[in-house]
Amino acid sequence: MDSLNHKLNTYFESWLGPRDKRVQQMLLLDNYLPTFALTVMYLLIVWLGPKYMRHRQPYSCRGLMLLYNLGVTVLSVYMCYQLVSTFWTSGYNFYCQNTYSEPEADMKIINTLWWYYFSKLIEFADTFFFILRKNSHQITFLHVYHHASMLNIWWFVMNWIPCGHSYFGASLNSFVHIVMYSYYGLSSIPALRPYLWWKKYITQMQLIQFILTICQTACAAIWPCGFPIGWLTFQISYMGTFVLLFSNFYIQTYKKQQGSRQKEFKNGSSLSTNGHANGTPLVERSTSKKLRMD
Repeated sequence: MDSLNHKLNTYFESWLGPRDKRVQQMLLLDNYLPTFALTVMYLLIVWLGPKYMRHRQPYSCRGLMLLYNLGVTVLSVYMCYQLVSTFWTSGYNFYCQNTYSEPEADMKIINTLWWYYFSKLIEFADTFFFILRKNSHQITFLHVYHHASMLNIWWFVMNWIPCGHSYFGASLNSFVHIVMYSYYGLSSIPALRPYLWWKKYITQMQLIQFILTICQTACAAIWPCGFPIGWLTFQISYMGTFVLLFSNFYIQTYKKQQGSRQKEFKNGSSLSTNGHANGTPLVERSTSKKLRMD
């Protein structure tokens, strides 16, 4: 195993250059195999989980989901605060920041971005809850692509560019996750669901996040400071895939729902325009399965 890890690390360094020594000994970062193995396990669960649940009643997971979403929200608040405050109080340059010019700030960013990388592993639970609750329709290509790719990409980010210009996208994403996971946590309480009006705006925020990240990444290419151009190119390309996929999701989900609601309204339906009727989400109203409460 050690020999395989050494070969992989040597191969990566032959393509990407020397790894950043400041992240040595940080959990999961010394070798790529654990991150890769965890991703393979995730994909196997995505494939086998719905098959396992096919003839079983869905679990409620309400209390566990509330705790999980609250925990991710708190972690996102911590990461967003640490990244933004470090940028604000240090000599970091918004347009381009290399990885070695601000030692104290760099280490604060590195430590926070390790938590950001680790949070991508924690967020695999999003999919596991979908499986346990038999909401397999929510396990889309976009969902799996996003979760599986982020953990792996951030392993490489942490090993080669763990600070500097890398802070910006993580800062925005942490802020979006504060809004998103607080929504998911609150939506696990049925009495609050009719008042949660901002779900559709989460996707809009995500799209704005990707576009802003592309623009800010492009700044480092226009006004270079030594941050690797190859990573900037990859970042722009990767964010571009999210713009396309999330735009398609938004159009398919909300524009079609709006058209459907207009038809229902014309036919005399009493459904409210925020996607709820009598305090129950439309998706749940159409599902007659009993929930297992354990």
